[in-house]
Amino acid sequence: MLSNLLVKSFVKDNENIQDEDVRNKYGYLAGIVGIFMNFLLFAFKLAIGLFTSSIAVMADAFNNLSDMASSVITIVGFKLSCAPPDEEHPFGHGRLEYLSALIVAFMVMLVGVQFIKSSVERILNPLPIKFEMIPFIILFMSILIKIWLSRFNKFIGKKIDSSALKAASLDAMGDVVTSSCVVLSFLAAKYTTIPVDGYVGIVVSLLILYAGFTLVKDTINPLLGEAPDEELVNSIVDGLMSYDMVIGVHDLIIHNYGVGKSIASVHAEIPSDKDILDIHEVIDTAERELSEKLKIYLVIHMDPVNVQDEEIYETRQELEDMLKQNTYILSMHDFRIVGKGKRKNLIFDVVVDPNELDRNITKEEIKANITNLVKSVHPEYGCIIGVDRKFY
Repeated sequence: MLSNLLVKSFVKDNENIQDEDVRNKYGYLAGIVGIFMNFLLFAFKLAIGLFTSSIAVMADAFNNLSDMASSVITIVGFKLSCAPPDEEHPFGHGRLEYLSALIVAFMVMLVGVQFIKSSVERILNPLPIKFEMIPFIILFMSILIKIWLSRFNKFIGKKIDSSALKAASLDAMGDVVTSSCVVLSFLAAKYTTIPVDGYVGIVVSLLILYAGFTLVKDTINPLLGEAPDEELVNSIVDGLMSYDMVIGVHDLIIHNYGVGKSIASVHAEIPSDKDILDIHEVIDTAERELSEKLKIYLVIHMDPVNVQDEEIYETRQELEDMLKQNTYILSMHDFRIVGKGKRKNLIFDVVVDPNELDRNITKEEIKANITNLVKSVHPEYGCIIGVDRKFY
């Protein structure tokens, strides 16, 4: 309820999330709310930690300070990522959003390392913790605030598909766990003189480190080149197949240059007996319409397929049945027959499960297996086989 109210109050035209300006306003709102909330939590927890001499509370306070800094970096990341393309960066600066999330992750880990040291010192040199009811209630309320902040960042992150805000949501939920540990240690200090505070400080610090490591992993994947979103893949394939004269799709590759900044190339199979100008018009139309609809830059390569020759048709069907015997082969494309009489070659490409290729079987073994299958039925055929890896 509050999340929707904030969005409606501060983001004009909030349903038009495909618009870059609207998306950035969502990011700015999330960042400003994060700065405000985390600063309040930092101030209250630091005061409580100093008043009660609790290292665990102070560790949690500086964790909130790092969260505040991460919100600032998030805002800067959104601002820089929408900078227009230039000569050195022809595809724009969208990946800066991922870099901002990566910086946040390392900041989180730095806080964890610092407070492991402080917690060990507290165990070796314990100080009495003064339990007070009002600080205890404030700490408990901070947990509720972090739960809301996590849900708010998740709501915005999902709305605009932002890895930085999804990371912030995960970080906030991790803070809920760490703050809960701090509250329990604070309560335990009322009943024991054992330096529970120091031990819980180590637990909190380790949880902070784990949260930071998780954020690094999640934000570095798109920078390394992770598999594209399945929904986008299906939209491209289904969209292209909806056009007249497109009878097959393969070799789809998608490059991500930031949220809403993807470049895709794909091969479209078209009947070889159709007029080349008519086909070219269809492909041009598909490139333009799908690029606009899916907010990507799409390049389509035409692959002519002979659909009239009876030998090609029957041999292709027979070969597809043979290939089903190999579970690691996902599909076949670019099939053709060259040569005359008894000297003919089958030329085609197969797409192989990337989890199998080079781990359990090599490209040469795949080619040899398929060639042996074909020659066991048609010894007159040679095989020229290309092995492709699935990229999605």
